Amino acid sequence: MAEPAPKLAPEEILLSVNNIEVVYDDVILVLRGVSLDVPKGRIVTLLGPNGAGKSTTLKAISGLLGTEDGEVTRGNITFMGEEIANRAPEEIVRRGIFQVMEGRRIIEDMTVTENLRLGAFTRKDGGAAIRNDIDMVFNYFPRLKERTGLAGYLSGGEQQMLAIGRAMMARPKMILLDEPSMGLSPLLVKEVFGIIEKLCAETGVTILLVEQNARMALKIAEFGYIMESGKIVLDGAKDDLVNNEDVKEFYLGGDKERKSFKNLKSYKRRKRWL
Repeated sequence: MAEPAPKLAPEEILLSVNNIEVVYDDVILVLRGVSLDVPKGRIVTLLGPNGAGKSTTLKAISGLLGTEDGEVTRGNITFMGEEIANRAPEEIVRRGIFQVMEGRRIIEDMTVTENLRLGAFTRKDGGAAIRNDIDMVFNYFPRLKERTGLAGYLSGGEQQMLAIGRAMMARPKMILLDEPSMGLSPLLVKEVFGIIEKLCAETGVTILLVEQNARMALKIAEFGYIMESGKIVLDGAKDDLVNNEDVKEFYLGGDKERKSFKNLKSYKRRKRWL
Protein backbone atom coordinates (compact mmCIF):
# COMPACT_ATOMS: atom_id res chain seq x y z
CA MET A 1 0.00 0.00 0.00
CA ALA A 2 1.09 3.57 -0.59
CA GLU A 3 2.39 5.52 2.33
CA PRO A 4 0.22 8.52 3.29
CA ALA A 5 1.39 11.90 2.03
CA PRO A 6 3.96 13.29 4.50
CA LYS A 7 2.74 15.63 7.21
CA LEU A 8 3.35 19.24 6.33
CA ALA A 9 4.11 22.12 8.65
CA PRO A 10 1.22 24.62 8.86
CA GLU A 11 3.26 27.31 7.14
CA GLU A 12 3.84 25.00 4.16
CA ILE A 13 0.12 24.49 3.49
CA LEU A 14 -1.55 26.95 1.13
CA LEU A 15 -4.92 25.21 0.91
CA SER A 16 -6.52 22.84 3.41
CA VAL A 17 -9.79 21.01 2.80
CA ASN A 18 -10.96 19.47 6.06
CA ASN A 19 -13.70 16.83 6.23
CA ILE A 20 -16.12 18.61 3.91
CA GLU A 21 -19.53 17.42 2.80
CA VAL A 22 -21.23 18.90 -0.27
CA VAL A 23 -24.96 18.74 -0.94
CA TYR A 24 -26.78 19.67 -4.15
CA ASP A 25 -30.41 20.87 -4.17
CA ASP A 26 -30.52 20.43 -0.36
CA VAL A 27 -30.84 16.64 -0.69
CA ILE A 28 -28.12 15.06 -2.87
CA LEU A 29 -24.96 14.25 -0.89
CA VAL A 30 -22.03 14.28 -3.32
CA LEU A 31 -18.90 14.62 -1.16
CA ARG A 32 -18.50 12.75 2.11
CA GLY A 33 -15.74 13.74 4.52
CA VAL A 34 -13.21 14.88 1.92
CA SER A 35 -9.87 16.12 3.28
CA LEU A 36 -6.73 17.15 1.44
CA ASP A 37 -3.80 19.55 1.81
CA VAL A 38 -2.01 21.43 -0.96
CA PRO A 39 1.46 22.81 -0.13
CA LYS A 40 2.74 26.10 -1.50
CA GLY A 41 4.45 26.05 -4.86
CA ARG A 42 3.70 22.39 -5.60
CA ILE A 43 1.55 20.38 -7.96
CA VAL A 44 -0.97 18.07 -6.29
CA THR A 45 -3.23 15.81 -8.33
CA LEU A 46 -6.71 14.51 -7.57
CA LEU A 47 -7.42 11.30 -9.49
CA GLY A 48 -10.48 9.14 -9.89
CA PRO A 49 -13.13 7.88 -12.31
CA ASN A 50 -15.99 9.87 -13.79
CA GLY A 51 -18.57 10.82 -11.17
CA ALA A 52 -16.17 10.42 -8.25
CA GLY A 53 -16.61 14.04 -7.12
CA LYS A 54 -13.36 15.55 -8.38
CA SER A 55 -14.89 18.52 -10.20
CA THR A 56 -17.27 19.12 -7.30
CA THR A 57 -14.25 19.35 -4.99
CA LEU A 58 -12.72 22.05 -7.18
CA LYS A 59 -16.01 23.97 -7.31
CA ALA A 60 -16.27 23.78 -3.53
CA ILE A 61 -12.86 25.46 -3.34
CA SER A 62 -13.48 28.07 -6.06
CA GLY A 63 -16.96 29.04 -4.86
CA LEU A 64 -18.72 27.88 -8.02
CA LEU A 65 -20.96 25.42 -6.16
CA GLY A 66 -23.54 28.12 -5.59
CA THR A 67 -24.09 28.52 -9.34
CA GLU A 68 -25.28 24.89 -9.41
CA ASP A 69 -27.39 24.90 -6.23
CA GLY A 70 -24.60 23.23 -4.29
CA GLU A 71 -23.29 24.03 -0.82
CA VAL A 72 -20.57 22.97 1.60
CA THR A 73 -22.68 21.81 4.54
CA ARG A 74 -19.98 20.45 6.84
CA GLY A 75 -16.24 20.86 7.36
CA ASN A 76 -14.10 23.79 6.33
CA ILE A 77 -11.86 25.02 3.53
CA THR A 78 -8.99 27.33 4.45
CA PHE A 79 -6.75 29.25 2.07
CA MET A 80 -3.71 31.01 3.53
CA GLY A 81 -5.25 30.34 6.94
CA GLU A 82 -8.63 31.97 6.19
CA GLU A 83 -11.98 30.22 5.79
CA ILE A 84 -13.32 30.41 2.21
CA ALA A 85 -16.11 27.81 2.10
CA ASN A 86 -19.28 29.13 0.43
CA ARG A 87 -17.68 32.49 -0.39
CA ALA A 88 -18.56 34.22 -3.67
CA PRO A 89 -16.41 33.14 -6.65
CA GLU A 90 -15.21 36.68 -7.39
CA GLU A 91 -14.01 37.05 -3.79
CA ILE A 92 -12.08 33.80 -4.02
CA VAL A 93 -10.45 34.94 -7.29
CA ARG A 94 -9.37 38.15 -5.57
CA ARG A 95 -7.87 36.08 -2.75
CA GLY A 96 -5.71 34.26 -5.32
CA ILE A 97 -7.51 31.12 -6.54
CA PHE A 98 -8.47 30.73 -10.20
CA GLN A 99 -10.24 27.68 -11.64
CA VAL A 100 -9.71 26.53 -15.22
CA MET A 101 -12.95 24.71 -15.95
CA GLU A 102 -13.33 21.38 -17.69
CA GLY A 103 -13.96 22.01 -21.39
CA ARG A 104 -11.86 25.20 -21.34
CA ARG A 105 -14.80 27.71 -21.47
CA ILE A 106 -13.03 30.37 -23.49
CA ILE A 107 -15.06 33.20 -25.10
CA GLU A 108 -15.11 32.08 -28.72
CA ASP A 109 -16.18 35.38 -30.28
CA MET A 110 -13.37 37.31 -28.60
CA THR A 111 -9.74 37.39 -29.72
CA VAL A 112 -6.90 35.69 -27.87
CA THR A 113 -5.75 39.00 -26.38
CA GLU A 114 -9.28 39.94 -25.33
CA ASN A 115 -9.66 36.58 -23.58
CA LEU A 116 -6.39 37.14 -21.76
CA ARG A 117 -7.42 40.63 -20.65
CA LEU A 118 -10.64 39.13 -19.30
CA GLY A 119 -8.56 37.04 -16.91
CA ALA A 120 -7.22 40.23 -15.32
CA PHE A 121 -10.66 41.68 -14.50
CA THR A 122 -10.14 41.56 -10.72
CA ARG A 123 -6.79 43.34 -10.84
CA LYS A 124 -6.50 46.97 -9.85
CA ASP A 125 -3.33 47.64 -11.80
CA GLY A 126 -3.43 48.03 -15.57
CA GLY A 127 -1.64 49.41 -18.57
CA ALA A 128 1.96 48.26 -18.65
CA ALA A 129 1.47 45.56 -16.00
CA ILE A 130 -1.29 43.91 -18.02
CA ARG A 131 0.73 44.13 -21.25
CA ASN A 132 3.76 42.62 -19.52
CA ASP A 133 1.70 39.70 -18.28
CA ILE A 134 0.24 39.13 -21.75
CA ASP A 135 3.82 38.96 -23.03
CA MET A 136 4.59 36.49 -20.24
CA VAL A 137 1.70 34.27 -21.36
CA PHE A 138 2.91 34.43 -24.97
CA ASN A 139 6.37 33.43 -23.76
CA TYR A 140 4.95 30.23 -22.26
CA PHE A 141 2.50 29.67 -25.14
CA PRO A 142 4.24 31.12 -28.24
CA ARG A 143 1.70 29.68 -30.67
CA LEU A 144 -1.00 31.90 -29.09
CA LYS A 145 0.91 34.99 -30.18
CA GLU A 146 0.57 33.83 -33.78
CA ARG A 147 -3.22 33.53 -33.52
CA THR A 148 -4.72 36.97 -34.11
CA GLY A 149 -8.28 35.93 -35.00
CA LEU A 150 -11.21 34.86 -32.85
CA ALA A 151 -10.53 32.28 -30.14
CA GLY A 152 -13.27 30.03 -31.51
CA TYR A 153 -10.99 29.17 -34.43
CA LEU A 154 -8.22 27.84 -32.17
CA SER A 155 -7.53 24.12 -31.99
CA GLY A 156 -8.45 22.22 -28.82
CA GLY A 157 -4.87 22.35 -27.59
CA GLU A 158 -4.58 26.06 -28.27
CA GLN A 159 -7.85 26.71 -26.46
CA GLN A 160 -6.51 24.84 -23.43
CA MET A 161 -3.35 26.94 -23.55
CA LEU A 162 -5.49 30.07 -23.72
CA ALA A 163 -7.57 28.95 -20.73
CA ILE A 164 -4.42 28.42 -18.65
CA GLY A 165 -2.95 31.71 -19.88
CA ARG A 166 -6.15 33.53 -18.93
CA ALA A 167 -5.83 32.08 -15.42
CA MET A 168 -2.25 33.35 -15.19
CA MET A 169 -3.46 36.86 -16.05
CA ALA A 170 -5.18 37.00 -12.66
CA ARG A 171 -1.75 36.57 -11.00
CA PRO A 172 -3.13 33.73 -8.88
CA LYS A 173 -1.40 32.08 -5.98
CA MET A 174 -3.18 28.85 -6.91
CA ILE A 175 -4.73 27.41 -10.09
CA LEU A 176 -7.36 24.67 -10.05
CA LEU A 177 -7.06 22.70 -13.30
CA ASP A 178 -9.99 20.48 -14.28
CA GLU A 179 -9.17 17.78 -16.87
CA PRO A 180 -6.68 19.76 -19.01
CA SER A 181 -5.99 16.68 -21.18
CA MET A 182 -9.63 16.26 -22.24
CA GLY A 183 -10.01 15.96 -26.01
CA LEU A 184 -6.31 16.47 -26.75
CA SER A 185 -3.98 14.25 -28.75
CA PRO A 186 -1.20 12.45 -26.81
CA LEU A 187 1.38 14.82 -28.30
CA LEU A 188 -0.55 17.91 -27.19
CA VAL A 189 -1.19 16.40 -23.75
CA LYS A 190 2.55 15.99 -23.29
CA GLU A 191 3.17 19.59 -24.41
CA VAL A 192 0.46 21.09 -22.17
CA PHE A 193 1.55 19.12 -19.11
CA GLY A 194 5.16 20.15 -19.70
CA ILE A 195 4.09 23.79 -19.68
CA ILE A 196 2.04 23.29 -16.51
CA GLU A 197 5.10 21.84 -14.79
CA LYS A 198 7.25 24.72 -16.06
CA LEU A 199 4.76 27.33 -14.84
CA CYS A 200 4.85 25.89 -11.33
CA ALA A 201 8.65 25.68 -11.26
CA GLU A 202 9.31 29.15 -12.67
CA THR A 203 6.48 31.27 -11.25
CA GLY A 204 5.86 29.47 -7.96
CA VAL A 205 2.12 29.14 -8.63
CA THR A 206 0.50 26.26 -6.77
CA ILE A 207 -1.59 23.82 -8.82
CA LEU A 208 -4.34 21.40 -7.85
CA LEU A 209 -4.82 19.17 -10.88
CA VAL A 210 -7.92 17.05 -11.48
CA GLU A 211 -7.18 14.49 -14.16
CA GLN A 212 -8.24 11.08 -15.46
CA ASN A 213 -4.93 10.59 -17.26
CA ALA A 214 -3.26 9.32 -14.10
CA ARG A 215 0.00 8.46 -15.80
CA MET A 216 0.59 12.02 -17.03
CA ALA A 217 -0.69 13.61 -13.82
CA LEU A 218 1.69 11.59 -11.66
CA LYS A 219 4.60 12.53 -13.88
CA ILE A 220 4.35 16.19 -12.89
CA ALA A 221 2.68 16.06 -9.44
CA GLU A 222 4.51 15.62 -6.14
CA PHE A 223 1.51 14.35 -4.18
CA GLY A 224 -1.70 12.64 -5.17
CA TYR A 225 -5.15 11.79 -3.84
CA ILE A 226 -7.49 9.17 -5.27
CA MET A 227 -11.21 9.79 -4.99
CA GLU A 228 -14.06 7.35 -5.50
CA SER A 229 -17.76 7.70 -4.73
CA GLY A 230 -17.35 11.11 -3.12
CA LYS A 231 -14.54 10.30 -0.70
CA ILE A 232 -10.75 10.06 -0.64
CA VAL A 233 -9.73 6.41 -0.66
CA LEU A 234 -5.94 6.71 -0.98
CA ASP A 235 -3.26 9.38 -0.84
CA GLY A 236 0.50 9.53 -0.97
CA ALA A 237 3.65 10.97 -2.48
CA LYS A 238 4.05 10.46 -6.21
CA ASP A 239 6.56 7.63 -6.02
CA ASP A 240 4.48 5.72 -3.49
CA LEU A 241 1.38 5.94 -5.68
CA VAL A 242 3.22 5.03 -8.88
CA ASN A 243 4.65 1.92 -7.21
CA ASN A 244 1.40 0.91 -5.51
CA GLU A 245 0.06 -2.33 -7.05
CA ASP A 246 -3.58 -1.27 -6.86
CA VAL A 247 -2.86 2.10 -8.47
CA LYS A 248 -0.86 0.37 -11.19
CA GLU A 249 -3.68 -2.01 -11.94
CA PHE A 250 -6.69 0.28 -11.79
CA TYR A 251 -5.25 3.66 -12.86
CA LEU A 252 -1.97 3.09 -14.69
CA GLY A 253 -2.94 0.03 -16.76
CA GLY A 254 -0.32 -2.15 -15.13
CA ASP A 255 -2.25 -5.42 -15.26
CA LYS A 256 -1.23 -6.88 -18.61
CA GLU A 257 -2.77 -10.29 -17.87
CA ARG A 258 -6.33 -9.06 -17.35
CA LYS A 259 -7.92 -9.69 -20.72
CA SER A 260 -11.45 -10.88 -20.13
CA PHE A 261 -14.48 -8.67 -19.44
CA LYS A 262 -15.40 -10.99 -16.58
CA ASN A 263 -12.18 -10.11 -14.78
CA LEU A 264 -12.66 -6.44 -15.58
CA LYS A 265 -16.13 -6.42 -13.98
CA SER A 266 -14.81 -7.80 -10.72
CA TYR A 267 -12.11 -5.18 -10.17
CA LYS A 268 -14.05 -3.21 -7.55
CA ARG A 269 -14.29 -6.22 -5.27
CA ARG A 270 -10.50 -6.60 -5.36
CA LYS A 271 -9.49 -3.08 -4.51
CA ARG A 272 -7.62 -3.36 -1.25
CA TRP A 273 -8.38 0.23 -0.24
CA LEU A 274 -12.16 -0.25 -0.22
